[in-house]
Formats: sequence, C-alpha cells, structure tokens
Amino acid sequence: MNIYQAILELQSRGESGALCTIIESHGSVPRHTGSKMLVHENGQITGSVGGGEIENRVIEEAFESMLDGKVRKLTYSMVDPNRGDPGVCGGQAEIIVEPILAQPTIIVIGGGHVGKTVTHLAKWLGFRVVVSDDRAEFCNPQAVPEADAYLHCAMAEIPAKERITPQTMIILTTRGVSVDTPGLPALLETDASYIGIIGSKKRWLATRKNLLDTGISIEKINKVVSPIGLELKAETPEEIAVSILAEVLMLRNQASGTRMTMKMD
Repeated sequence: MNIYQAILELQSRGESGALCTIIESHGSVPRHTGSKMLVHENGQITGSVGGGEIENRVIEEAFESMLDGKVRKLTYSMVDPNRGDPGVCGGQAEIIVEPILAQPTIIVIGGGHVGKTVTHLAKWLGFRVVVSDDRAEFCNPQAVPEADAYLHCAMAEIPAKERITPQTMIILTTRGVSVDTPGLPALLETDASYIGIIGSKKRWLATRKNLLDTGISIEKINKVVSPIGLELKAETPEEIAVSILAEVLMLRNQASGTRMTMKMD
C-alpha cells in the first residue's frame, strides 16, 4: 500500500501513528534519503527505514512520539555495535519521526446544563465531542446539540463503546457521588489523558473514600482532577464551561495558566 494512502486510512479511523523519514544518509546504509516508514499504534508498520536494529530503535521512538506528541530527529552511525551502534555497514543516517495524532476527543458525561455548554465550547474549540448519559432524555441531539456521538449508557459501559486513547479527555458533569462511584473504576483503567469531575471538594472526598473502600489503588484515583476548572469565580453554565475548558487546554498544551499582562513602569 502507498504510504500516503495508509496515512489517510489511519486518520479516517481516528487512530494515531508516526511517520519516520530518512532525511539524510551517508555511506553504506540499508535505506537511503527519502525512505519512509509509517508506524501504527498497534505496532503494524508500512514501509521501511532499513530493517534490523536501526528499525527497531526507530519504532521505539515512534511509539514515544505518539505519547508525547513531539517530533524527533535521530542520528545513527552504523560502525561499531560494541559502542551501541545499530549496525556495522559503516554509514550514517538521520531520521525524523513525526507523530500523526488522532483528533483529540472530549467525552462529556452528563448532559445537563453544564454538560451542554461544555459540549458547545469544546466543539467550537475543534475537539471531537462525545456525550454520554444514563438518562435517554439528556443524551440526544435535541437535548445536547453539536456532539459527534451520543452514548446512552451507564458510565462503566463507556470504555466498551468508545475507543479511549491518550488523545481522549473525560469531563464528568454528572449529578453526584452515586453516579461517580460505580462509574469511575472502568474509566480509571483507560488511557485517557484527563479525567475531571465537577463539584465541590466535599463531593470529591466522598467519592474518593468510596473508591478506596472498594479497593481502587491510590495511584489510579490520583489520575482524577477534582474540582475541575481554573479559578474564575464562575457561576453560570457558560462561565463554568470556560473555566473547565481553559484547564483542559492548559494541561494539554503544558502551559502555566498565568496572566500574560506586562507590567509597565
């Protein structure tokens, strides 16, 4: 298959990958400048940058790039394996690894007033948005317009119905501890990069205690962000949605969230 066709198919399925390209080569090398390899998130590869140990190392870097979203420029000399070189053919190759990340998805659990406004703002910001609620009347295009998909199910069933990857962020705008406690364990087993729960500190402490009592490890529980949002003294659903999505963007972009105003003398 043509490697560019493979990239298009990858994107159409909503999957991630990494394109690895030899950008410069010297001397005797297995593959030369321009050779490409697409690494799929399931380990499948299309194309090649040389096979053997050099390719194994590039594949490892490709998986890392899918996790952190960063481009890598790799340089390999193939002279002396005793010093760590991936070959003995005598040449040198520079390879660039470019992550191809799936469109980021936000799963909004709870289709009430705040869930509706979070969906609207997240869609406006360019996210793919999935709305889920165990109440049919809160999980449909009439109740919550603009979502890309609707999952009418219990929270614990979401991972079986929606593919959750490091490009997935989960926002719980749910109605209380009674919903969060049974639903969270399944979400904590996923690769979601963000799991945030709306509500007060008291609400989260109650949910946290319930999870601990059921045997969920503290390491998994600490994946949860709660209360969510930046401190804006937000009150309306619209203000709360801005607060929540501002925090999501801050974390996703590894930003500080501090004001950018310059103080002038």
